[in-house]
Amino acid sequence: MTLEKALVVGTGLIGTSVALALRAKGVAVYLSDIDAHAARLARELGAGHEWAGEDVDLALIAVPPPVVAERLAELQKRETAPAYTDVASVKADPIAAAERLGCDLTSYVPGHPLAGRERSGPAAARADLFSGRAWALCPRPETDAHALRRVRELVSMCGADAVTVDPGEHDSAVALVSHAPHVVASAVAASLAGGDDVALGLAGRGLRDVTRIAAGDPLLWRAILAGNTQPVAGVLERIAADLAEAASALRSGDLDGVTDLLRRGVAGHARIPGERGGPVRENAAVQVAPGDGRH
Repeated sequence: MTLEKALVVGTGLIGTSVALALRAKGVAVYLSDIDAHAARLARELGAGHEWAGEDVDLALIAVPPPVVAERLAELQKRETAPAYTDVASVKADPIAAAERLGCDLTSYVPGHPLAGRERSGPAAARADLFSGRAWALCPRPETDAHALRRVRELVSMCGADAVTVDPGEHDSAVALVSHAPHVVASAVAASLAGGDDVALGLAGRGLRDVTRIAAGDPLLWRAILAGNTQPVAGVLERIAADLAEAASALRSGDLDGVTDLLRRGVAGHARIPGERGGPVRENAAVQVAPGDGRH
């Protein structure tokens, strides 16, 4: 089995990066996007050619989570490909929506590459964006083996490591390692709005590291969080409780309480794969980021 022709629907950061990676492997890539400017820029970057309805071996849907099922239904109605996948950073909601729309779930392999950047759009795309990163696949019991092999081939061509995971488990996991951290980073960055020039003039690398991902597209993140509300809320409540206890300890002068949080922070940080002192595991992403932000 060799992937020769692929369609990428959505020419944002993730979609265009996939297209560039496939083009580097000699795959004929077709591009489609409701945003004509984004599609044109992706083509100018060498990501592929404009799609005119050609049949392909695989169609990758790189659109915001709420419209994944709608695009899947449209493509399947046209019998565009024998296999379909997506890159949405939540999985349970798009799968449920695909079921409601009567999509053929045998040819659909829900996916999520755990790679990204705080910048969005095709101009930020890179062919090596997925190199060494985990790419979650959430096949259903009815998923056709041929479709799964085709999607795994795409993942391999992009340089990523396929990791099979249950959709619900996936959404809980990304709530912990991606979605809630983004909200926390945004809260820290939002606190800077009231800072004076003297304070901001003293900002160093640490602040930039903590708030870097807060520069992401708010509308994209609204859509992501809307599809994973309960798991994210649970993580944020636990973090908020820790912060509230730390604030109370500081006000009372109980530095032991704060020290406990700092020590647990060191232990948690050490568990991040690839971090110094932490476990280095194959098929694990060093950094987790959302799916595409511009389509």
